[in-house]
Amino acid sequence: MTTTQYTTAVAAVSGAAPGSARRAMIDSQLRTSGVNEPYVLGAMARVAREDFVPEALRDAAYIDRALPLGNGRFLPAPTVHGKMLAAAAPKEDDNVLIVSNGSNYFAEVLRPLVGTLTVVDAAEIDNGLPNSPYSLIVIDGAIEALPEALTLALGAGGRIITGQVNKVMTRIVRGTKHAETVAFDPVADDNVPLLPEFAAPKRWSF
Repeated sequence: MTTTQYTTAVAAVSGAAPGSARRAMIDSQLRTSGVNEPYVLGAMARVAREDFVPEALRDAAYIDRALPLGNGRFLPAPTVHGKMLAAAAPKEDDNVLIVSNGSNYFAEVLRPLVGTLTVVDAAEIDNGLPNSPYSLIVIDGAIEALPEALTLALGAGGRIITGQVNKVMTRIVRGTKHAETVAFDPVADDNVPLLPEFAAPKRWSF
């Protein structure tokens, strides 16, 4: 998306109060956090974030913090989504899997930017992943351990964008598949909420 297209997309949503909040999210949160890629700003300008949160939290949809979705899951903050989308660098021919936290917000942001997009709930990844192998997998939350099913579903040279728990903090990481393993590189330290399904197995201590 060009800068002109981004400006048009923002203008289209800036009339009503939620649209004004979306514009403030872009100008006061994303841009000030170093997220300036026109395709990221345009994609996040198009999608009404308030439509993907519980009714009681609609007025808080554009606050830059994670919002509870229930069952221990959270919608990541706008700046987290912006940084993840920038790190993903989606392409028009990408075959993408989004591992959902229960909200389809990030899937709708990403959908127009890629060729094929499949959404699977985090609790369902062991039940089969249609349309694999994928060139890009995006996990909408943080992991402590990467499920083997996702490693197997990623094509050679494919990439994974996710949050990762690093001791007492979380960070956004970008993984690339080489041979049969995925090697992760850090993108940015940030508050990415852990997906309960991807917590590491607890170890007994005596």
